[in-house]
Amino acid sequence: MTSVSSSVASAQVRATPTAKARNAALDRARTFITMLVLIHHSVIAYTYFGHTDRDAFLGFDCVVIFNDSFFMAAMLFLSGLFVWPSLKRKGTGWFLRDRFWRLGLPFVVCALILMPLAYYAVSLRYHPEIDFTAFWWNMVTVGPWSSGPAWFVWVLLALDVVAAIVYLTAPGLVEAIGRLSLAGHARPGLFFGALLIASIVVYLPSVLYFGASRWFTAGPLAIQASRILLYLLYFFAGVGIGAVPFDKGVLAAAGGLARRWPLWLAATIVTYGSILALIYVKHSVLPDVNHQPLWWEIAYAVAFASYSASQTLNILALFLRFSNDGSSVLDPLRDSAYGIYLLHYVAVLWLQYFLYDYSFGPVMQLSAIVKAIIVFILTLAFSWAATSALRRLPGATHVL
Repeated sequence: MTSVSSSVASAQVRATPTAKARNAALDRARTFITMLVLIHHSVIAYTYFGHTDRDAFLGFDCVVIFNDSFFMAAMLFLSGLFVWPSLKRKGTGWFLRDRFWRLGLPFVVCALILMPLAYYAVSLRYHPEIDFTAFWWNMVTVGPWSSGPAWFVWVLLALDVVAAIVYLTAPGLVEAIGRLSLAGHARPGLFFGALLIASIVVYLPSVLYFGASRWFTAGPLAIQASRILLYLLYFFAGVGIGAVPFDKGVLAAAGGLARRWPLWLAATIVTYGSILALIYVKHSVLPDVNHQPLWWEIAYAVAFASYSASQTLNILALFLRFSNDGSSVLDPLRDSAYGIYLLHYVAVLWLQYFLYDYSFGPVMQLSAIVKAIIVFILTLAFSWAATSALRRLPGATHVL
């Protein structure tokens, strides 16, 4: 019986999943996280700790922590889901050609044009005498040459290249994750436990060694040092799930993950609460806010990794359970989500620049809230309209 069961599971892993059909729940989850990115960048200037605008609201710090502690790992998780079917359908050559076209070209445009244009708004605040040409030349020759949110694009491209190499040399590694996904159909706790343990194992040593704020940079290429292995883990967790048909794995609409959504929601609330509690201890209990004891660093790293795993599965479970059919307010944004991500930072920084000298009432918190709402609404409108216009150009839909 064990031999027969193992053979069936192995055959299911090697079967080519049907990836061409749209999955409403996953599309909406991806679009939702893209909106979180816009919210994140719209409010971050108005946070209480480390804010750049004179108006600030402490609640925005909670929003930034809520997002930053999970959403880029979740984006890589979602990005990995369709990699394996695409490799099987296209082969490594065509797969990489498409990835370089869809990710490499936008990254070059972001690095050379969009991000210098965005960061020029920051330069004007401190050095209004420097024109854009001089700023651009100094940025790309002297530095720092920041790629802004586009760092995610080059990292995803690099991980796609790694996935193609694994597909050619060690496909069994991904198939093992696929088998875990199959087992997670009925017992999602197995997959969650594996993701949680792996997240702690890869993140804790990295953040203790590098620290949470260190970035590796080479020209416009940048990545947060402590999260390299965490991002690799979440990407390949998604690749492994995508190696089996969705309706048979952990992301099945009728599977245990979706049915037991209250568990993942509860885990998310507990782990997020742990992060906030530790931040409170840092600022209100510890004697030196700039130097934390080892026990605090370990506790925060474990809470961070636990929240990342919980919230990623919680978002997916909620969309699989409640937003897998019918229509959604997120649907009109689906095809433009990638373009919105690429373009939004230009609007964010310039809107924050123009609003800097304005005040919306005598209360600092209220003014910060009004500014953040204006930035978010106008950023979404600009980036959505610009993406829709660009997608009408011949061949643009292959990139955007």
